[in-house]
Amino acid sequence: MNKFFLWLGISLSLAGCTFISDNYAPVIDVNTIETIPKAGLYRVKTDDTLYSIAWRYGLDYKSLAAWNHIPPPYAIKIDQLLSLKPVKTHKIQKTLSSSAKSTAPTTTPVVTTKEPSVAVALWLWPANGHVIGKFSSQNKGINIGGKLGDPIYATAPGKVVYSGEGLRGYGKLIILKHNATYLSAYAHNDTILVQNGDWITAGQKIAEMGKTGTQKIMLHFEIRRQGKPVNPLIYLQSKK
Repeated sequence: MNKFFLWLGISLSLAGCTFISDNYAPVIDVNTIETIPKAGLYRVKTDDTLYSIAWRYGLDYKSLAAWNHIPPPYAIKIDQLLSLKPVKTHKIQKTLSSSAKSTAPTTTPVVTTKEPSVAVALWLWPANGHVIGKFSSQNKGINIGGKLGDPIYATAPGKVVYSGEGLRGYGKLIILKHNATYLSAYAHNDTILVQNGDWITAGQKIAEMGKTGTQKIMLHFEIRRQGKPVNPLIYLQSKK
């Protein structure tokens, strides 16, 4: 009898372990907004743009430009020291001014001062797959599944303001500026087909789907309004 109860107890324990293992929370793509350093300063690195720095810290690029007295087209320089907060003290302003005078050439060539300014009337889907990850406090956009090499499309007309791999958790990333309010981002690409400064039309193929910076082939897509993540499903047109 004792052996029977011992066997029963072990069986139930194993069954319980199997139940728990089958119900672990699903792995999701986590793209975080980084915490602003205590000093409130950032030194520009190779391939940074003002937009990518603002994106990294969840800031409105216009505010970041204003705090650092950077006019359109918002050119920055390698090793330039930027304030990530409103500059309040003469000491910090003096440091920033000194840094700006001694920095290297701009990270991207200045081609034009023209910036996108047209309101977006229609937001197109950036990929043809199904949504496999929804907007949440952890996932700042949506994840769309697919196959390696599937086309990635611009959701609205705009200008490429970042194209590279410099943001943690995004892999090969494209950021488009649509107007002074809205930016969109396309992450984990296998191949990027555009470069900084390119003007893009709605529905234009800009990349091919991949899994750079993640473990699963997918597109991570974000829309930010004045620097803050918003749920893309509110904006994208309904699928038929």
